[in-house]
Amino acid sequence: MRSVWRVSDVRAAEAGLMATVPPGTLMQRAAAGLARRCALLLADRGGVYGARVLLLVGSGDNGGDALYAGERLARRGAQVAVLPTAPGRAHADGLAALRAAGGRLVDAPPATVDLVLDGIVGIGGTGGLRDAADELVAGLPELRGRDGGRATVVAVDVPSGVAVDTGDVPTDGTGRPRAVRADVTVAFGALKPALVVGPAAPLAGQVELVDIGLGPWLRGTPALHVTQWSDVRDWWPRTGASSEKYRRGVVGVATGSRTYPGAAVLSVGGALAGPTGLVRYAGGARDEVVRQHPSVIATDRVAGAGRVQAWVCGSGLGTDEQAGAELRAVLAAPVPVVLDADALTLLVDGSLAGRLRDRDAPIVVTPHDREFTRLCGEEPGADRVAAALRLAAWMNATVLLKGDRTVVGTPDGRAYVNPTGSPALATGGTGDVLAGLLGSLLAAGLAPERAAVGAAYLHGLAGREATRGGPVTAPDVVTALRTVAAPLL
Repeated sequence: MRSVWRVSDVRAAEAGLMATVPPGTLMQRAAAGLARRCALLLADRGGVYGARVLLLVGSGDNGGDALYAGERLARRGAQVAVLPTAPGRAHADGLAALRAAGGRLVDAPPATVDLVLDGIVGIGGTGGLRDAADELVAGLPELRGRDGGRATVVAVDVPSGVAVDTGDVPTDGTGRPRAVRADVTVAFGALKPALVVGPAAPLAGQVELVDIGLGPWLRGTPALHVTQWSDVRDWWPRTGASSEKYRRGVVGVATGSRTYPGAAVLSVGGALAGPTGLVRYAGGARDEVVRQHPSVIATDRVAGAGRVQAWVCGSGLGTDEQAGAELRAVLAAPVPVVLDADALTLLVDGSLAGRLRDRDAPIVVTPHDREFTRLCGEEPGADRVAAALRLAAWMNATVLLKGDRTVVGTPDGRAYVNPTGSPALATGGTGDVLAGLLGSLLAAGLAPERAAVGAAYLHGLAGREATRGGPVTAPDVVTALRTVAAPLL
């Protein structure tokens, strides 16, 4: 896991570290890492020597980082121009160093720009870009380099204008973000929430973390954690010489109906791609499920399904009286459950919600934003991590809040974000596949948060894999899921 830290924690760590090193040390470390990354980017566009570099510099230390990085590039032969967004208030020593290296002040972007360094505002910025800076940033896509290609935009620590602690991005009247859209963000010392979650995350582009020595000074509890492949690999249940289908876990799937048999087929497909040894299906789509998945043991009702180690319930189940009875039967079982889609709708009326807090066995709920709103009476809002944690505490359940950067929140206040999300998954039925995979991981014995985090990670990889064949459908995701999970078995 990679830890992600709030602004207050980063500030405290910086203060602790700066008290032990000579003045300006942290800024020079940051500038060195920033200049190194810029040089690598410029190497792909004809080299540093003769490159046209534009620095957009505000009044804070973020601008100082950019100025000292610009100085290093200028000493290697780059033509560096500085456009202050707060004239007369730029970092004085950094500006003097850059000018001594041959940099020049400008009041408009030059005709040719290979690389733009965004040093307008850093982690202390709030409320989006001010009008003048926003107008300047809106024109960045029009800048062209020596090769005729669009100028590469590099953000210093965070893209200017984003809400650093939440990942929110203010927009103008047309919906355009009032923030920089970077190709690369060079972060210093620690990842911040805006780099990994919310609408700000895509604006960061590729994120590179530069070590400036903050690690030992980052204390307390991280805001959230980012899943990595190594985490999923280490958690994944594996088979051995003594493995057999029951020891590997049995997952029950109560999804679909005669009206929506596809939901059952897809959720069972997701479960079969997971690590469990047997899938039991209970519902009105039993004939279609067995036809497409002959290894599944199928029945009409949850009560007749037999023993399982976890249940998946909801996708395509319906919301009538019979569906409610099946959900009650699932909740009565003393095993972990995944509640998705129609099961969440059934909880909204309140007659079943009380059963959640009374259960001893774990619960994982998988709402998208509209389902979250129905459950909570309000939208997730600007802070998706806080929203997931509120719902987790209220329901006493692990919450998998689906989205481009899916957030997992636990009842005890831990939060995780998934980095593998793909727009390819924004199509009907892919959530059913995710629910089935999640149930399989629970039945195999994973703790709820690990099952949710691992399922989201593999599901995202499957979405990316499926795009190799063109437009993606949910059955494609099932097939791709088997491919990406194969190295874990």
